Amino acid sequence: MPFFGNREHREINPWLIAIAVMSSTFMEVLDTTVVNVSLPHIAGSLSSSNDEATWTLTSYLVANAIILPMTGWLAGRFGRKRLLLMSVTGFTMASFLCGLAPTLPFLILCRVIQGACGGGLQPLSQAILLESFPPAKRGQAMAFWALGIVVAPMLGPVAGGWLTDNYSWRWVFYINVPIGVVALILTQLFIFDPPYLRREKTGIDYWGIGLLAVGIGSLQIMLDKGQEDDWFGSRFIVTLCVLAVVGLSGLIIRELTAKHPVLDLTVFKYRSFAIGTFLMTFIGFVLYGSTVLLPLLMQVVLGYTATHAGITNLPRGLASFLIMPLVGRLIGKFDSRKLLGIGFVASAYAMWELSRFSLNVASGNFWWPLMIQGASLGFVFVPLTTITNGGIPNERMGNATSIFNLMRNIGASIGIAMVETVQYRAQQTQINVLGRHVYPESLTTQQMFQNLKAYFISQGSSAATASQQAYGAMWGIVQRQAAMLAYNDTFLFLGVIFVALIPLLFLLQKPKAVKPGAAMMH
Repeated sequence: MPFFGNREHREINPWLIAIAVMSSTFMEVLDTTVVNVSLPHIAGSLSSSNDEATWTLTSYLVANAIILPMTGWLAGRFGRKRLLLMSVTGFTMASFLCGLAPTLPFLILCRVIQGACGGGLQPLSQAILLESFPPAKRGQAMAFWALGIVVAPMLGPVAGGWLTDNYSWRWVFYINVPIGVVALILTQLFIFDPPYLRREKTGIDYWGIGLLAVGIGSLQIMLDKGQEDDWFGSRFIVTLCVLAVVGLSGLIIRELTAKHPVLDLTVFKYRSFAIGTFLMTFIGFVLYGSTVLLPLLMQVVLGYTATHAGITNLPRGLASFLIMPLVGRLIGKFDSRKLLGIGFVASAYAMWELSRFSLNVASGNFWWPLMIQGASLGFVFVPLTTITNGGIPNERMGNATSIFNLMRNIGASIGIAMVETVQYRAQQTQINVLGRHVYPESLTTQQMFQNLKAYFISQGSSAATASQQAYGAMWGIVQRQAAMLAYNDTFLFLGVIFVALIPLLFLLQKPKAVKPGAAMMH
């Protein structure tokens, strides 16, 4: 029988534990994207600009990123169950206060609290699931965990848009309250600290905590605000970059030499963990990068409404939802590295398909590549999460999952920042290329100009006004075509990343065969 907790709790069904921890984790991951579509409403309601309102996203992500790697250490000091209860309680109360927020500064403060309390939920849930299930069923446990981590960010914009349109942006936060209460009850009933996780009474690594906050916090703000502030053309971004480099370099040196480090980096001695964490960083890069690109392409270039864009993206989440449990059952029956290879090739193919569209693309044409991408994520997330953490001793699992989730989140932040920059720069290049073919001596240009001018005259414009409108329309056509080609280039760039990562799969250690009845290690 699966073992988790004290001797008197030996009979707890691990799926009850899974539901208990994932109810709060799904809520926390959903909150990383659910607010995005509500920003204009928040800005209008609280008398602020859209740029000021984006700090509600940045503040959450920064607080989340700082606390996330400290989770293993915090669980060792306070106990895992107590930390989980504190996190869910703080997150739920902060969500309620976010909904009540009368001003933007108050909302940002509550989002900081919300992000800090939610930061530990991902690594805690992953560590608990890995320890609750016997090795033979860890694949199924990681499939359940990956469902929350992958599907929640995809559902966020859809749920946020629906709640905002039908009720108010405040309900984006209020909806967390009943979910948080249920998660608290389930955690109290079914989660117990394992006997090998004893509360540590060691010294506190203040230098490590300080360097971690400075390094991770500066990096997160830099990535979130970089494109908006023109990257290194901004003194603010340059300062953040210096702080991030100094803070993270100092953190690595400190944690490798400290007697009681807040972040135990020696887990990188496990080869599969080191390579798997590196791969997961790039998967976070591509997953979140494409998750940001697609709604922008659909709404800004193709003119979809938010609801239409959400429905068009739905096949990806649906395919992940259906495939992940199936892949979880395949773990142990097939070499996880082969499943990963299938996932990487399929992901690259999906990106290649998305890079071939034109402005005439119908929404139905997105479904096939998005379904392939959603299914491929099942073949990537589940085996990679299982194989990466498979060789880690249980007593070090909390620290390992903290680092694993931190690197995935950093990859996601870099991915979002990078794809926006790559797309913007590619669009400028394409405008220059296309613009060379639109010149007065070109017969095609002259014909297009005359046709457009005649159209605007037929609509009641004077000849002079119609000429200006025709020039504007031709410039708009060039911009739209350039934007579409730039999105194609960016999707192709993401596909190439997947292909480049495939050779690293051969460096992963072959997973040990586990008998179905194998007991949990202690």
